[in-house]
Parts: sequence; structure tokens; C-alpha cells
Amino acid sequence: MKKLLLGTMFFALEMVIPISTMSAVDIYVNISLPPPIVFQEPPTVIVIPDTNYVYVVPYIDADIFFWNGWWWRLWEGRWYRSHYYNRGWGFYNNVPSFYFDVDPGWRGYYRDQNWYGHRWNYERIPYQQLQRNWKRWHNDRHWERQGTWGVQSYQPRPQHQIRELRQQRQEQYQQRPEVQKHQQQRQPQVQPPQRPPQVHQPRQEPPERVQPPPRPEQRPQVQPPQRPPQVHQPRHSQP
Repeated sequence: MKKLLLGTMFFALEMVIPISTMSAVDIYVNISLPPPIVFQEPPTVIVIPDTNYVYVVPYIDADIFFWNGWWWRLWEGRWYRSHYYNRGWGFYNNVPSFYFDVDPGWRGYYRDQNWYGHRWNYERIPYQQLQRNWKRWHNDRHWERQGTWGVQSYQPRPQHQIRELRQQRQEQYQQRPEVQKHQQQRQPQVQPPQRPPQVHQPRQEPPERVQPPPRPEQRPQVQPPQRPPQVHQPRHSQP
């Protein structure tokens, strides 16, 4: 009875959901998910200066960020996100807008505790504290006001310099081999337009010319012999 009920429900879904919609879903089903990362305990993060409140897990090799309530992960040129740091990853068909604000050399700056020549006293933020406060910190602009991101003598960048840096980072990102490979996989292969098959028409013989019926032979008209003109002799009178 259960099998019959499930079969009926599946048939009803096939009738309601268009085939094109189901095909679109299959595109994302075939994309592989990143391998899991095992954490012994919830991760500790730091906030990256000069960003729109982007947090990162600094002590692992994988790039795992927290931004705007989501955990973000870059793997093999593709982006994934989840509400959890260790599971539930779903494919994100774009580059998150925060990423081009992240300095590519942040790992070296973290290791040296130096941000562009200034001492970087970053704060290690426990997972629970991040979950409780990230939204309030964003709305109150907490890191600009409290300790200036932990960078001594911090000076905000001018807006035109921020735009130039974003453009440079975007170009560098597009040149990565794994990103280019992923983009080639996303682009549909455009087939050249096919010519319609040529239909060979049977060769038509030219129509035969119809000869007009021969005209009746016209005989030359024979003119009747003309009589010589009559010469009138003068009439002689008798003597």
C-alpha cells in the first residue's frame, strides 16, 4: 500500500513540475561537494581589516570565511556556503561580493602580525561570541570604533583606492587556473547552426516544344495573260 501511495505521489509531481525545471535542478546535483573538515571544537576566527566585516578561520589550510550570517568556502574554483562551519555545504553559483575586499596576502600578515607595516594585534574571536554578536558588530561598526581592527595607527583607505584594489583582485582571481577551468565547464557549448538537409528535387526535363502545324503551301497566283491594247486605225473615207 505504501509503495502504491509513493508511486502515485511521484507521478503527481511529474505532472506538476515541468521537465525543464527538473533538468535545471540536475545541473547542481552533478556538482561535487568539498571534502569535510574535521574540527575538534568550534573554530576561532579573526576579522580581516579593510573589509565589510569578513571573518576567517586562520589556522587551517582551507579558506573558510564567515560573512553576513553564512560560512563560505572556496574549493577548486567553486564557492559553497552553509549555516554551519562543518556541514551542509551547498553550491553557490557566483563569487560572493565580499571576496574582492579580502587581501590575498592576509595569511602572511596574520603570521607576521603586521598589516601593511603596522602592528596587527588581531583578536581571536570564539565561535559562540561570533554567533551572538556578528550582526550587532556590523550595525554598530564595532571594529572601526573599537581598536581600529586591531591595527596600530590605522588609517582607512580612500574610496578610489578601494575600488582600484577590488578591480586588481578580481583580475587576479579570474586568472587562477582552477577558476578558469570552472568557468569553461559552466559555459554552454554553442553548436554551430546546422544547415537543413538538402532535398534533391527530381530533375525536370525541359518541356518539349510544340511545333506549330505546317502552314498550307501557298501557290503563286497566276496572272491571266493581258490582251494587247487595241489600236484604233483611222477610218478612211471612200473616194
